Amino acid sequence: MKLKNIKWEEEKFLKERNDVLKGWPTGSQVDIEESINYHKSILKNKVSKFVLKKAKEEGKTLTQPRAGVALINDHIKLLQYLEKEGMADFLPTTIDSYTRLNRYEEAQKGIDESIRLGRSMLNGFPAVNHGVDGCRKVVESVNVPVEVRHGTPDSRLLAEITLAGGFTDYEGGAITYNVPYSKDVSIETSIKNWQYVDRLTGYYQENSVDINRESFGPLTGTLVPPCVSNAVSIAEALLAATQGVKSISVGYGQCGNLIQDIAAIKSLSILTEEYLRKFGYTDVLITTVFHQWMGGFPYNEAEAFAVISWGAVSAGLGGATKVIVKTPHEAYGIPSKEANALGLRATKQILNMVKDQKLTEIELIEKEINIIKEETNSILEAVLNLGKGDIAIGLVRGFESGVIDVPFAPSRFTMSKIIPARDSHGAVRFLNIGNLPFSKRIKKFHKRKLEERGKIENRKPSYKMVVDDIYAISKGYLVGKSKK
Repeated sequence: MKLKNIKWEEEKFLKERNDVLKGWPTGSQVDIEESINYHKSILKNKVSKFVLKKAKEEGKTLTQPRAGVALINDHIKLLQYLEKEGMADFLPTTIDSYTRLNRYEEAQKGIDESIRLGRSMLNGFPAVNHGVDGCRKVVESVNVPVEVRHGTPDSRLLAEITLAGGFTDYEGGAITYNVPYSKDVSIETSIKNWQYVDRLTGYYQENSVDINRESFGPLTGTLVPPCVSNAVSIAEALLAATQGVKSISVGYGQCGNLIQDIAAIKSLSILTEEYLRKFGYTDVLITTVFHQWMGGFPYNEAEAFAVISWGAVSAGLGGATKVIVKTPHEAYGIPSKEANALGLRATKQILNMVKDQKLTEIELIEKEINIIKEETNSILEAVLNLGKGDIAIGLVRGFESGVIDVPFAPSRFTMSKIIPARDSHGAVRFLNIGNLPFSKRIKKFHKRKLEERGKIENRKPSYKMVVDDIYAISKGYLVGKSKK
């Protein structure tokens, strides 16, 4: 199929489904008509779109952890603990690495080894191997919505099984689950794969089943400038809406400067609505997701709680619909359920404390919103121009030419020319703008901001400054100061 951002015809979609479902034996368990009826029996309090819509209307920020283990009963116990002890509003099912790479035989070996040893030997839940019935046991065991979280360029079979299994929320997209995770998957290939996932979601929607689709805002999770992640999230929202998706969550990863983070999440919401209206999608629920700091964490638990709480403040004051919560054990690897619950409770406490506080008409926030909007618009309009109005074609050509780019990405289909660094206040700016299509005024703005920091620290802006910034939070700071 020649790549275009057009809604797949039902005949083409159903034909491809036959091949997708043959990818692993559990694919034969999927009966989409039966699955549609199953979804219609799910209580509203467990349907993501309903819960997100209610939170948006009430101005509430919901909490959600990351979690997933190999065996069904252990995974259920983990989620039930996070629901009860962590008071999570949303629950995750984080998928294991083998499944993300479509290596189901190795995932099965991980399941078998986990059974033998009595502990999880996978870093997530192998949903494809557990099949539709296994997924339903999970979603039926808790009282809040459960989302599928993974990192898969080709998640067609995973989507089929988990949506049939009763999950009402599915994370990822053609860019966000390719560029940060894969080296050799082309942008065109991943767009086609994710058009399938979005068309599957749209098919459920056409049959009165609400499934939320969420973009992965942090991308590489390392000093990603807001305009970059916002442009990608908006592009994925357009791709999803084209295939009939009616509930879309756009994501953003915390950078650390309060003014910039609040401006980023607010501008993301505004621009997503604007671009969807521009292309005629006026009946889509748009919600926002704020990811707490995705970079290096301090080893000390008290210091880690400070980082978590700062993310909670930013999410709450920024008006995010949902916040993805970190744990005080981030620096050590996969956290315990107890540590996960503590991160959730700390975040919930902060959210409750700031929920009645509003930062409105603050000049610095408005200025930052305008900067982010101008930068994001510049990227998206350049992409659309390259695609002659087609966002799918434009994304392929845009990454080839570097008018859209992601820092520190492993993908060989990105230029990775852009280099971010913090200014003297900790906001993420550009040390190297690469080929991003910014105006001279915006380019001068970034240069000036980093020169101001250089004068304060008595050094020229350089890659050493970037390295210092990457490690700063784990060492107890936001801005990476040079050693005297």
